This record gives sequence, C-alpha cells and structure tokens, in this order.
Amino acid sequence: MGKYGEIGSEHSTRARVARLILEHGPVTAAALGERLGLTPAAVRRHLDALLAEGMIEPRTARPYGRRGRGRPAKTFAITDAGRSAFVHAYDDLAGSALRFLAERLGGQAVSEFARTQVSGLVNALDEVMREVPADQRVRVLAEALSAEGYAASASKTGSGGEQLCQHHCPVAHVAAAFPQLCEAETEAFARLLGTPVQRLATIANGDGVCTTHVSPHALAGRQARAPEASTSTISTSKESGR
Repeated sequence: MGKYGEIGSEHSTRARVARLILEHGPVTAAALGERLGLTPAAVRRHLDALLAEGMIEPRTARPYGRRGRGRPAKTFAITDAGRSAFVHAYDDLAGSALRFLAERLGGQAVSEFARTQVSGLVNALDEVMREVPADQRVRVLAEALSAEGYAASASKTGSGGEQLCQHHCPVAHVAAAFPQLCEAETEAFARLLGTPVQRLATIANGDGVCTTHVSPHALAGRQARAPEASTSTISTSKESGR
C-alpha cells in the first residue's frame, strides 16, 4: 500500500489520528487521546509512526498569560507531505467512483455529475454577477475561485478580452482521466461571465496553469444580436414574397 495507503483508509486508527491533526492541529497528544478514546501509549505509538513517515511535525505550544511550571506543551501539526497524502487519497476515491459511474451508466452520467459539482459555484455567484459590472466579473470570479483553493488571477489581454488563470487545481489528477470536469467548469465560467470563453490550457493536461480566454462583452453582444438580425431578414423576405 505504500506510504499513503494507510492514511487513505478511513478504518485505520492512525488515519483518524492524522485526520484530527489535519482538521484541528496543532493539537496535543492528550487532546488526541481524549477525542479518540485512546490510551497515552496508543496515541504515542501512532504519533511516532506518523512522525517517522514525515506526515506530522512537533511544535512547542506558546503559553498564554503567565507561564506555569513545567515544560511547555508539545503539539503536533500536519506537514505538506501529510496534507498531500489526504489529497491523493481523495483523488483515488473520486477516480474510482467516476470510473464506476462511467462503466455502469456511460460518459453522459459523468458529464452530468461534473455539472452538478460546479453548480454550487454557479448558484453562489449567479445573482452576484448580475450586480457586478461586466468589466469586473472576471476579477470577481477569480477571487471566488481563489477562496476555493484554485489560486486564480485575472488579467487583460491585448485583444481586448481577459485571461483567467488558475495556478492550482485540487482535482487535477482526476480531471486528467475525466475531462468532463474541465468541460463543465468551462461551461459554468461562460454562464457566469455572460460571454464566450475558451480553455487554452489545463493543469490536468500537463500544462503549468489552467488558462481560460474570456471574450470581450462587446463581442458577446454582437453575437447575441446576430440571430435577431437573421430572423428579421427572413421575415422581411417572406413579406416581400407575398
């Protein structure tokens, strides 16, 4: 199973210790034992194993107020390696679930699932975007994505459009196998921004940054008026033929 296998198992006591440190750390061994109902010896055994694997690191708690007697309490915090272990474990689980879905119900079911996943972002921003000026929407979207862990930024382009960059993708490993996730996200961007967008690069495809080109809103307006003009022309032609 390797270094990350045990962390990925929700049935492992060590995984529960690591999860508590991830969610509530830095935390003391005594607090861990109390939360999990473990003896001090059992907690120490799991902590030693996690320390040896580089999953957690010890820290010295800073005392508040007057210092009492004795040594400062030692706490334990998750390391970058430990955090990554959980990310990979979730990736494996999500990938397995999507493969099962694709095999049983087909690729369309995966696409529907992907749209459902991004619907939360759309629902949260849909009303907000109506109040935001068109030239500020990409910036607002970038801020919302950054709050979700995508480290996004917005910038102007020489063509008059804008560029939305996501420097981190929490689901990159899964999206590499299921591009429907990226496609659904792109559709959501176009809906929220009210203008055509085009994906130029994705981390899931091996690029360093997910890059999306956002067309100028003036162009979107011209495209929206074009069908109306065509309809008007057809109507006029019909009237002339009468």
